Amino acid sequence: MRFWWKRFGPMFARDIRRQRISRMRGFRHWRWHLDEVFAMINGETHYLWRTVDHEGELLESYVTRTRGKKAALPFMKKALKRNGSPERITTDGLRSYQAAMRGLGNGHRQEIGRHADSRVESSHLPFRRRERAMLRFGRMASLQQFASVHANVHNHFNLERRLVDRQT
Repeated sequence: MRFWWKRFGPMFARDIRRQRISRMRGFRHWRWHLDEVFAMINGETHYLWRTVDHEGELLESYVTRTRGKKAALPFMKKALKRNGSPERITTDGLRSYQAAMRGLGNGHRQEIGRHADSRVESSHLPFRRRERAMLRFGRMASLQQFASVHANVHNHFNLERRLVDRQT
């Protein structure tokens, strides 16, 4: 499966992502949730930045060594370039987000709340489960590759149970 995914997966992932983004760009109430989660790589703390939309689908993931504005800015630029611009961006109280959004001119779109980013916090759980099963990571590149592939596969096979009625 892994060899098949490395060869053909990126083509399918790009097509699926392109179709979804084209549908969501016209959606007026598109909301993003941004958060970072730490991951240990050879005893050093690295940060995995993640963007989740209002439906719980992971849009972007990005690995850095630091957690400041210098790390948040390229992540946000990459997410906005690949996925378009949302109406609202919900974050936690980390000041790196505020500084990066001011730098991009999106300061008016940011919402900060203590429990407002629970959508993205709950999206860390499948990643953590899989990370423990893999016995952590050895390099930043392997973490970045795993995070992007895991996101695409999880988005594709994740069934929203709240949208399915009890009889089904």
